[in-house]
Order: sequence, then structure tokens, then C-alpha cells
Amino acid sequence: MKISNEIDSCNYCIYRKLLFDPLNDSEYREINNSRTEYVYKRGEIIRKEGESINSFLYLRSGLIKLYKTDKSGKDHILSINKPGDFISLLSIFSNSVYKYSISAIEETKVCEVGLGALQKVITSNSTFALRILNRISHISDDIIESQFEIRQRQVKGRIAYFLLFLSDRIYKSQEFRLPITRREIGELISMTTENTIRTLSEFRKDGIISMDGKVLTILDYSRMEGISKTG
Repeated sequence: MKISNEIDSCNYCIYRKLLFDPLNDSEYREINNSRTEYVYKRGEIIRKEGESINSFLYLRSGLIKLYKTDKSGKDHILSINKPGDFISLLSIFSNSVYKYSISAIEETKVCEVGLGALQKVITSNSTFALRILNRISHISDDIIESQFEIRQRQVKGRIAYFLLFLSDRIYKSQEFRLPITRREIGELISMTTENTIRTLSEFRKDGIISMDGKVLTILDYSRMEGISKTG
């Protein structure tokens, strides 16, 4: 982890309108003065389950995963988040400590805003407070919906759903580098590593995907979509 000084002010951030647009000049200064931008390498832990919550985080670039660790030490991935996601909103008002861990899947830039500054602005700006509540609702809905959709599917349907998620929502391309291992894919969609590997191999043999190392290409998108819907 290292500190980055890529942007001088929240005013110049491309993600400003996602959340901070209702702020006036003094509120922007309040947020900006308490902001620090960090760069994390692939695999670095950004927050550990059980750590105190004292800041608000949002992802400026890269990819991160949210996960919980069970008593046997096995990780269970809850979600993968992309730039523009507000990765700590679900916890900052309900708990004193994180109920999950956060780590970087690839080199990632995260902006951290002091929790006190954020709460002060929420108290003084009702429009901003409503924007915060709206974003929390959307994040909760997305997690519930994705977990529900995964659990409605059989093995092949789960893999197809996840690959389309990467293609459509993360990379906006039918060719991309798998950001996590086969084991982690299994963790995310509640499958064994063996089933994950076998299903990817079957997709490749059937001409639905091609793989060159970790680079995956969806060759037959419509067939993949059909498997996702009916699998």
C-alpha cells in the first residue's frame, strides 16, 4: 500500500456525480480535507474482518473482493466490486467493526474519507443524506439479487452467469482476463474447485469459450446466455 496524489480535489474526480454532486463548496472542502488516496497491489488486504470502521471507502480504479472467513480459515467471496462502487457503505452506519474483509484483486486505487467528515456533511445536507440511503439500497439489492440468481442455477448455469457478469458489468468485453482463481470462482458461486475447472473445460470443448492462460474469450455469447438462463 502507498499513498497516491493523482487528484488534487474531489471536484476533479470522474465519480463525483455518483454521490457527491449535492455538496456545496464548503462541504466539498470538508470531504476533500479528510480524503486520502491509496494504491494497493494485487492481493493486498484493504480492510480485515473485525477491524474498526473509521472511514468511508470508494474504489477509483481496479477490482476488489469482499469476503468472509469461516472458522476453518476458508474464505467465502461475497462480491466483486468495480470502479465507482462505494465499498464500505453497507457497514459504516450499522457496525463499529467490519463484518467482512476487503482485498485487491488487481492494482487498485481507493479513496478514503474520514467517517467524521462524512457524517458531518450528512447531518447538514439532507439531499446528500438521501443520496447515501439510495446508494445503500442499490448495493443491498445488487448483492441479494446476484446471490439469489446464482443459487437458482445448477453448476453450468452458475459458471455461465458469472462469466457474463464479468463480460457485461466489469469488463464490457467478451474477452477479458479472469481476475480470480478457479478456487475463488467456486467460493463466489458456492461450488467446488473441481466442478469449476470441469465446467470451464466443458465450455471450452463445446466451443463456447476459449482460454489462453487466464485470458478468456466468450466465443458463443448467445449460447452462454442460454445456459445462464436455463442452467
